[in-house]
Amino acid sequence: MIVESYIYDKLDGEVRCKTCWHRCKIPSNKWGICRVRKNEDGILKVYNYGLVSSVALDPIEKKPLHNFKPSASVLSFGSVSCNFKCDHCQNFEISFADLTYPYLKKITPQDILKLCKERKADGVAWTYNEPAIWHEFALDSSKIVKENGFFVVYVTNGYMTPEAVDQFVKYKALDAANVDVKAFTQDFYTKICKAKLEHVLETIRYMVAKGIFVEITYLLIPGYNDKREEIREFSEWVVETDRRIPVHFSRFHPDFKMLNVPPTPIEKIEEAIEIAKDVGVEYVYAGNVWGHRYENTYCPNCGELLIERHGFYVTNIRLDGKRCPACGYEQNIVL
Repeated sequence: MIVESYIYDKLDGEVRCKTCWHRCKIPSNKWGICRVRKNEDGILKVYNYGLVSSVALDPIEKKPLHNFKPSASVLSFGSVSCNFKCDHCQNFEISFADLTYPYLKKITPQDILKLCKERKADGVAWTYNEPAIWHEFALDSSKIVKENGFFVVYVTNGYMTPEAVDQFVKYKALDAANVDVKAFTQDFYTKICKAKLEHVLETIRYMVAKGIFVEITYLLIPGYNDKREEIREFSEWVVETDRRIPVHFSRFHPDFKMLNVPPTPIEKIEEAIEIAKDVGVEYVYAGNVWGHRYENTYCPNCGELLIERHGFYVTNIRLDGKRCPACGYEQNIVL
């Protein structure tokens, strides 16, 4: 199914896409950076509506979201392509694929709702590849599942425009997002992602201002984005934005065009966690480190263990409503 884009401007034969921060100005019969939007005679057509590459029932901790609906199950959907070109992409099989990907299946928003009910999911996650380029289908499907009592989360690189966020906000169709901050230097974003850091940070601030629950993942890549000074600057930015935003420092493993880069030493993960906590970030987690103590959630006021995890699975929740049972501090957790 091919649909007209929900957010774009017509420019005398050209079009200006407003779905992501690239804001592609697309000549007639040309495609945008995402390779799923095409200018057809002055109309911006979307070619990936309802084209699914991946479906899985996941624990929400896998997204990762630790402070939003802990232990919930989410039915996760992905399509193809991306608006970034990351050298270390860990889903490159679909993110670098185009509309000729042989395993695409057609699905409708009503099918999304039906699958949620059949799989007994608590919510929907738009993930695996960048969901913002799937905007029209994700929005239509999210509206339907929200009306039927399911929650909706995004796992995103943070390149949604404010206009795209607003369309979700208008219908209360997006509850939470994990935003991937890939580094805290523009040099990294220029060389590795072909994008701009400032736009990612603006999206996070905008989502927070609009009441969307945000968590952040920072993948630590040895020699690329793991300097103490960079981690401190990133952590200070989080505190300036909202110290209660949960941050996940995740372990890198070699993939795609970075097969020569070693996995992140556990000590680097722990160093980043200590820097963030020292700066004042309230919730800090270790990602991709199975069995680490910082998979757990601790009270930022007194250190009490609140949510115990093993990998992606919650084994115990100790909360008095939303408060710490030891000191009474109100937690930034959505149950």
